[in-house]
Amino acid sequence: MANYLGLAFYITICCVVFIISKTVLMILLYKRWKRKNAIHEQGFSGGKMVMFRSPLLRSLTSDAFLKCTLKLTNNDIIGTGGYGTVYRLTINETMAFAVKRLSRGTADRDTGFERELEAMADIKHRNIVTLHGYYTNPHYNLLIYELMPNGSLDSVLHGKSMDKKVLDWPTRSKIALGAARGIAYLHHDCIPHIIHRDIKSSNILLDRNMEAQVSDFGLATLMEPDKTHVSTFVAGTFGYLAPEYFDTGRATAKGDVYSFGVVLLELLTGKKPMDEAFIEEGTKLVTWVKGVVEERKQEYVVDSNLGCCPGEEINITFNIALMCLQTDPSNRPTMAEVVKMLEQIKV
Repeated sequence: MANYLGLAFYITICCVVFIISKTVLMILLYKRWKRKNAIHEQGFSGGKMVMFRSPLLRSLTSDAFLKCTLKLTNNDIIGTGGYGTVYRLTINETMAFAVKRLSRGTADRDTGFERELEAMADIKHRNIVTLHGYYTNPHYNLLIYELMPNGSLDSVLHGKSMDKKVLDWPTRSKIALGAARGIAYLHHDCIPHIIHRDIKSSNILLDRNMEAQVSDFGLATLMEPDKTHVSTFVAGTFGYLAPEYFDTGRATAKGDVYSFGVVLLELLTGKKPMDEAFIEEGTKLVTWVKGVVEERKQEYVVDSNLGCCPGEEINITFNIALMCLQTDPSNRPTMAEVVKMLEQIKV
């Protein structure tokens, strides 16, 4: 009996020690995360504030903006990613912005950081999120963007129940076309041309009218007109990356086209590119859909939330997505061609 009591006591002590150590570790990790994401702890000494020519900012001085930014806390976070944390910054009842905090290390890799931001400020398109300004100091950078009231396509399709919305087919079709137009503008109309390098549903934001706006140029690199690619460190998001990227390490416009094809599949199926069900089966969204479409059974993979929708438009959109997802980049359409095909669906 004494041995049993001793063993029970030993097990109890081990459990208590484990729970305490686990709790302490969680507290330390939380404090570290809080320090990393709380802007007000580092202040704004020695920084530079640049506000681009914007009607929204004409009545707002740099000091007033910075004072509002100092009040931001973790409760104001509206998004996080590998390259920064996004806060909702409310100035007053009629003025609010999305402020993205980048670590200083991100900018250090690019000596032309401020030059590229100045160039980004000149990009004006109805399907691209407006960059209003930036703040930079030795510790981190803040990018000041237009706030999108309906969040991201990712949160609408895959987010928590409070974020998710049931999108009908006309809305999804409008989002697809708007996003395509935004990317096509970067590829074809900007001089120098711009490769986004991280096209995904979380980087497609939705305004109050559910119009798509392409966001997040933290990964975008300006490309000289006579170049066909840019060499870079690993960037992008698994599930969206074109297969040739893993062989060459080169980000190309056709790589963006591939990523957009994945977004089209998300709109059609309502599923994430790396859904848990796919991972368990050792596959992914692209492979799954290609197999189903080859058997002409698209109706079995269409998002059940769509209900009754035009079959012909759905099939054409599937075909456009598969063109974008061709293994050989040279067989993929350009984004300008994708726009034309999407525009012709309802003609």
